[in-house]
Amino acid sequence: MKRKLELVHGSGNVFRDVGHPDADVEQIKSILAAQIIIAMDARKMTARAAQELTGVTTADFSRIRRVKLDRFTIDRLVSVLNKFDRRVNISVSVRRRSKASDLSVAGVR
Repeated sequence: MKRKLELVHGSGNVFRDVGHPDADVEQIKSILAAQIIIAMDARKMTARAAQELTGVTTADFSRIRRVKLDRFTIDRLVSVLNKFDRRVNISVSVRRRSKASDLSVAGVR
C-alpha cells in the first residue's frame, strides 16, 4: 500500500511549528543552552567543574543538559556563556506574524 506523503517545510523554529505560545523565547533559550553544552563538552567539563568556573549550581547545569529551561532567562544563559569566555551576538529580524490558517504542520491546522 502506497500513501502519498505531503512535504511540509518548517518555519525554522520547531516551537512555533508545534504552536508553543512563547516560541521565539524558547528557540533562543534552546540555542543558548546548546552553546553552553558545547562549551562544557569542549573542555570535557563536569557540572561540578562548571559550577566552580561560573558559580552556577550543578543542578542548574543538569537542567540545561536536560533542556529544562523554564527557570532560566535569556540574559542568565548569556551570562553563563560569558563565563565560559564565549561572546554572544544575536541578530534580530522582525516580521508580521502569519495567520494561523496559513500554517500547516503535518496536516494539522
